[in-house]
Amino acid sequence: MTQPQTAPDILNFDLANPPEGFVEDPFPFYDALLAEAPILQQPDGSVLICRHADLDRIYRDTTSFSSDKKAAFAPKFGEGSPLFEHHTTSLVFSDPPLHTRVRKIMTSALTPRAIGRMEAGLVETVDHLLDAMEGREEVDLIEDFASTIPIQIIGNLLDVPMEERGPLRDWSLAILGALEPALSDEELERGHKAVEEFKAYLTDLIARRRAQRGDPETDVLTRLIRGEGADEQLSEIELIQNCIFILNAGHETTTNLIGNGLALLNDHPDQRARLQADPELIKPAVEEMLRMRSPNQLGNRETTRMVEIGGLEIPRGTNLHLVIGAANRDPEVFEHPERFDISRKPNRHLAFAGGPHVCVGLTLARLEGKIAIERFLSRFPDYNLLPGRVSGGRMRFRGYAHLPASLG
Repeated sequence: MTQPQTAPDILNFDLANPPEGFVEDPFPFYDALLAEAPILQQPDGSVLICRHADLDRIYRDTTSFSSDKKAAFAPKFGEGSPLFEHHTTSLVFSDPPLHTRVRKIMTSALTPRAIGRMEAGLVETVDHLLDAMEGREEVDLIEDFASTIPIQIIGNLLDVPMEERGPLRDWSLAILGALEPALSDEELERGHKAVEEFKAYLTDLIARRRAQRGDPETDVLTRLIRGEGADEQLSEIELIQNCIFILNAGHETTTNLIGNGLALLNDHPDQRARLQADPELIKPAVEEMLRMRSPNQLGNRETTRMVEIGGLEIPRGTNLHLVIGAANRDPEVFEHPERFDISRKPNRHLAFAGGPHVCVGLTLARLEGKIAIERFLSRFPDYNLLPGRVSGGRMRFRGYAHLPASLG
């Protein structure tokens, strides 16, 4: 366990050049930031924001805090580059009117009724993966289970042919990896290449779908192509980039939810025993997994005017790092935030952000997490993690690259 930094050290915390141990175990650092520096200016002029109340306020105030990242991403990716085009066109990094148009289409495709229709296919996917693991001495809970589920569910959502889904995960990992606070030249190049290859694939898939439309009730790609009326048609580039966004947003975060959840239950046998004794606790358990090990640890906003947060005046045009992982441990909101408590209520975590930008797929993500974890536990109640866990190695998206386990 990494020891928290002392107060003088934490005042020098730099997200772009994190201290030793932070990537592996950020939580002691979050606790120190909350206690000593919940609002912390960074050497590059950006500001770290850690308190739950401040993040909640920022998420809800879309007038003072913009999601548009053109100014921040131009120097990071290169204006006009593949990554710049993607990350400034997709839903999460856009403001109205683009955000409004795209979100309306996606929301109409992810109604409770539509998600309810997906449940049978989700159960079938999970059970198929569990069948494939049966009888094996050792499995990797990421490669063999957690990472496969969202790829198949989102592939079904966009009606991507099964035999064409192979590259989707690697493209997603490369594109989302480029959102880390600091990048190597190799990571940047890998991200650009992934966007180009993904665009080429989707251009062909969209052309095929235009020629033979699917059912807009079940095929989100057909719905996106159709739009919601003449005023809400997406341009070709908006269509392509938001298809990439749908896969990326739903893939790594859901993989992390399932993997992190199974790791937490392994590491807290008392809570695992509670859940196995009372399976009805699965819904609050998933919420506590989201709080305790949020799949997405960091968000960003840019100020559109001079604002004051916690006594600090922040100029217009400042990049804010919203530390979701810290806000979800804020003792002002969560009693004993360091405890993993599967019956925690209330649980006002910010794992799905908040306000108008609250995750559009949150209901589907919760359903995937619930079904995957409850059915895994039912099939393999005596599973144990083995030595050799490998962290995903990222600051923004927290999860495991490998999670070896015996199934009991």
